Amino acid sequence: MAFLTVFSAPKSFTNPHINTIQCNAIQSWRRLGPEVEVFLVGQETGMAEAAAEYGVPLLADVKRNEAGTPLVSSIFDLARQASSSPYLVYVNGDILLLPDIVQATRQIAAAMPGWKGSATDPCSPFLLIGQRWDLGVDQLLDFSTGWEERLQSMVRTQGQLHAPAGSDYFVFPRQAFSAMPDFAIGRAGWDNWMIFYALQQSWPVIDGTPSLMVIHQSHDYSHLPGGRPHYDLAESQHNQQIGGGLKHMYMVLDADCQLIDGQIKQARFTWLRLIRHIERKLMPENGELRGLRGALTRRLRKLRRKLGREA
Repeated sequence: MAFLTVFSAPKSFTNPHINTIQCNAIQSWRRLGPEVEVFLVGQETGMAEAAAEYGVPLLADVKRNEAGTPLVSSIFDLARQASSSPYLVYVNGDILLLPDIVQATRQIAAAMPGWKGSATDPCSPFLLIGQRWDLGVDQLLDFSTGWEERLQSMVRTQGQLHAPAGSDYFVFPRQAFSAMPDFAIGRAGWDNWMIFYALQQSWPVIDGTPSLMVIHQSHDYSHLPGGRPHYDLAESQHNQQIGGGLKHMYMVLDADCQLIDGQIKQARFTWLRLIRHIERKLMPENGELRGLRGALTRRLRKLRRKLGREA
């Protein structure tokens, strides 16, 4: 029986660069060890061929919205039904994972209430997220022996830690997130809601940045309508609306814990976290950035983003 299930809903494989980085990502997931199972979800062009080439089961019967975009709720349901593991990780299709994701999940699970050391005995709910490392990749990677060390070396010399906004992976026990709004995948908002929801349920939200190297292979937005970033799309605005509005759009800076040296600890104080905390407290209940509170919130957001880019 698997310990961890990695599942993803990749984009179409028609764009040569997207094809390359998604194939790299799938190969990294497949090499996380025998206790990890992998599923691809969806029917995008080229996905069935990629699943067959890399020996990954395909869950094709995903529900979609009126625009034809797969629904996050359906993706999660399909993976949960198909998996045999007590822990799941949703990951974006361009993300490279290293074996440290398995070790981190074990460390967190062992520290949580309800854990008895059995892979069939999930613990209390939690959510593990974190910042990614951005890396330019334009060719298929070498996954022969030693691939982890080679990739880590590339990231240290060529990569850059992304600002603490946006989330590309979510690790949680299988019983968590069994119900959610019908968000569109690949659009902004749903990932922010995941963090908000977990904190509202009093689940530990753990920032794994100090312990994990999760790698994003950089790309453009040519795969999206009009080539626009996903946060500019109407579906992103709808995601935000059904997620409860701007006030519910949380981020890594809102995590209340961190994974440091194998232990769950209270999140370290940083100026960015403090600014984000004040920003969140000032935001009007309706999420509309109007009036004095709205103006102050916008100023704090600009400051946080500036400091985040420079950090």
